[in-house]
Amino acid sequence: MTTAMSNRPQDPKAESQRDIHSLTRGELLEALSSLNQPSFRAKQIEEWVWSKNARSFDDMTNLPKALREELARRFTMGAVEEVARQASSDGSRKYLLRLSDGVTVECVGMPSRNRLAVCASTQAGCAMGCAFCATGGAGLTRSLSAAEIYEQVMHVRDDFNERVTSVVLMGQGEPFMNYDATLAALRKLNSPDGAGIGARHLTVSTCGIIPQIMRFANEPEQFTLAVSLHSAVQKTRNALMPGVRKYSLINLYNAMGEYVGKTGRRPTYEYALIGGVNDTDAELQALCDFCEGTLAHVNLIQLNEVEGSKLRPSTPERAEDFVRALARVGVEATLRNSRGADIDAACGQLKQRVAKRR
Repeated sequence: MTTAMSNRPQDPKAESQRDIHSLTRGELLEALSSLNQPSFRAKQIEEWVWSKNARSFDDMTNLPKALREELARRFTMGAVEEVARQASSDGSRKYLLRLSDGVTVECVGMPSRNRLAVCASTQAGCAMGCAFCATGGAGLTRSLSAAEIYEQVMHVRDDFNERVTSVVLMGQGEPFMNYDATLAALRKLNSPDGAGIGARHLTVSTCGIIPQIMRFANEPEQFTLAVSLHSAVQKTRNALMPGVRKYSLINLYNAMGEYVGKTGRRPTYEYALIGGVNDTDAELQALCDFCEGTLAHVNLIQLNEVEGSKLRPSTPERAEDFVRALARVGVEATLRNSRGADIDAACGQLKQRVAKRR
């Protein structure tokens, strides 16, 4: 581990109580040296912190008791605390987790056929203001550290008692507005010393922050990319996604062409079908024109209804029209199965429900 995994603000009075997740390997070795401990203890500690997701220093049973006590005096574990959980009849579970400073975030675990997918958040809240999103209405609280992103995945893993096979960063927040922490979390999730998840099973979902898409294209790992498109008509997209108004569709189209040219990887366009808004014949034709001749895959999503919003999902029949029309122009499209339809499926809804009870 060569990079710090946390950017949590620290209380100056508690400098000695630093979160152990934030230590680089060099800093950990230095701390152990000051305690006259052998260097191999660093690997043991990192295994407990990252692979075993230890909740306290007492869990580190292969360390001497005196060392565990000294580590507890010097550092915190920064573990997340579960505030609320909802379980769906389809097996998926949604969690509201409290971080060390009291901020809460959501994540979801979705099991299927000996696989476990996790949807994790990169920010608490979001500044993008998408019209169909429960998170956007509350605004941005703060960005998460890489460790806080990583710990969501490990919390889900431990709750299901199963290995996580894929992760998508498309919960609360815009990952590319928290780029460095997002990449550090992806690398730790990919690392054999961390969660050990293959790079092609780690996905970032962005609203379309073009400069960061190009930066992402130059990263050495084969992480995958999804772009929230939701309309290929500029006026409609501006209304649905005001946070990316300055990134025009033509510039996004060109950037995605460069991304594919550099990486050779197939990106996904996420398209939430909204009745009477982006599911008209004109919208469908624009989407076909935008995607035809590209390597992209289109992931059609039935809109999750948000309390207080006038937006409603398209009919299943209209969704099938989109799949067929895209196929006719040679574009692969799938209609994503709705997971957790019987719980607060949309990002931010569980947090809002819990807040209303208080």
